This record gives sequence, structure tokens and C-alpha cells, in this order.
Amino acid sequence: MAFNRSDLVILNLYKYKPMKKLIFTVLAFAAVITTHAQDVKPILLYPDGIPNSKPAPADYVETGSKDWAWKVVTPTLLPYPADKSIATGTAVIICPGGGYGGLSMDNEGYSIARAFNQIGVSAFILKYRLPSDLIMKDKTIGPLQDAQRAIQLVRSRAAEWGINPAKIGILGASAGGHLASTAETHYKQVVIDNKNNISLRPDFAILMYPVITFGDLTHHGSKDNLIGKNPTQELVDLYSNEKQVTADTPPTFLVMAEDDGTVPVENALLFYNAMIKAKVKGELHIYQAGGHGFGINNSKSKEKWFDWCKSWMNSNGF
Repeated sequence: MAFNRSDLVILNLYKYKPMKKLIFTVLAFAAVITTHAQDVKPILLYPDGIPNSKPAPADYVETGSKDWAWKVVTPTLLPYPADKSIATGTAVIICPGGGYGGLSMDNEGYSIARAFNQIGVSAFILKYRLPSDLIMKDKTIGPLQDAQRAIQLVRSRAAEWGINPAKIGILGASAGGHLASTAETHYKQVVIDNKNNISLRPDFAILMYPVITFGDLTHHGSKDNLIGKNPTQELVDLYSNEKQVTADTPPTFLVMAEDDGTVPVENALLFYNAMIKAKVKGELHIYQAGGHGFGINNSKSKEKWFDWCKSWMNSNGF
């Protein structure tokens, strides 16, 4: 019988009988997690053809690693359904950040999906197209198309995953937060085929250190990548999402750090102030420190934003 290196490690550990049960319990659990990760099969957003697309140049090829993805040409949805024994029927679509130039798949994708699974919420990581004139006819609507299609797809297949179609939210971090806030404020601006009139409105939104405005307090990289370096004022206003909040905007949870040196904290304040004026329910949490891109755990604080978020979801029936 042949063993690989990991097998030999397990066999050596097994010799220590007092630890035997604990070790094999841990190893079995780790194996389940690993197997689950390997079993995640991407779902094509557009199996019949990607809208608003142009043939990609030969040198425009998707690259990446476990942590990041760049030059996404074929958008997909990565499903992480909650275990049936604890499933709540709630789902969240996760939009990783990266300045609309890349996707932080691990820090703002997989780790967050796993956290939601632990509280019985199904998660779907959206690997969306990054705006580019090389592969899109109109790059300003490309990411929004993918976000709307993700909502449409999850809602239309909700029964298959044991999801309540009235409990589908969207989460975004950084530029992904801009996309999520666009999805929740522009859902009446339908940019995909929706002949069955499936609601494209998320039932709630979670925005992590989000890019919100394309005004003076914007993150210029995100703005330039989405709408170009010389956009019209109309386009700037359209994607300054604090200007798009209405009474119909879904309940929204925001979290940010005061010392964010990448996206000014005023972005969250602008959106929350617009929510107050429109009487939209929500919560805003601002850490004293944490910088930008802290992901699931802010190393500068013992307080866990995910715990606050869980309580907020419970209080709103999600």
C-alpha cells in the first residue's frame, strides 16, 4: 500500500493514543471542509451568451490564484449552500472588492461565505466581470448586469437551494460595496433580459468599507475603472449612490474604519445620511481603527462586525 506525505503524518499522529480521538475528529472535520471547497462548482451566469460583450483579445486572459482573480471574461456564481440542519432560508450574494480592477476572492469572498454558512445562511460568491472597453460594449453597466443576473438566478432557483425568495441579500466590500450599493439603488434600471419580471431588488444589503460616491470623496481607481477618467457629470451623479437612495432602498448594514486610508470614511456617512433622509432602516458601525480591507476580522479590534451584522439580520427577520 502506498501513502502520500499527508497519510504518513496522520499515521504518525495516530501512534499517540491519548490524542487519537481528538486528532481524527479534527482531521475528519478538515477533510469535510476541504472536500466541500473542492466540490464548489461554478455556475455560469449566462449559459446562452454573455450580454454586452465583445470578443476578448488574445492577450486578455483570466488570471489569478486562490486569493485574487483578474481579467474575468466569463462571470460565474460560486454556491455555498448552508447545511440543511441549520439553514435559515436566507441567502447572500457576495461581491468581492478590488477597485474594479481585480477581485479579492479569499479575503472578501470565501472567508465571508464560510462565516455565513456557520449561521445557516447560504452564500453565493459573484465572480463578476471587471469593467473594460476591451471586452464590453458599455463597461459602465457590465458589473451591474452581473449583479442583477446573480439576484435573478438565485431568486429563480431559490426552491432548489431551500432559499426563501424574499430573503435574498447582497454584500459587497470596497469596490464590491459600490457594486452592491448600485444593485440595491438601481434595481429599477434593468440592464439584463428579464422577460419573467423576476424582482431584481435585493431584500437587504451589507456594505463593507464601500466606495459609494464618485464625487470629491471617491476612490479614484474604482471610479476611473468603471466610468473612465473623463466621465460626464450625469454619469458621475448616476453612480454616486448616495444620490440614488429612495424610500424603496432595502435595509442596509454598513461597517467601516475611521482610519481607512483608501476609501474615505465619509463614503459610508454619505450613504447612511441618505438612508436617514429616506427613512430606510439600517445600521452604521465605524471602527476607530482597522484601515481598509480588513475582511471578516478587524485585527485592530476585539469586536466582530459579523456579530453585529448577525444581530441586525435577526432583528429584521433575515
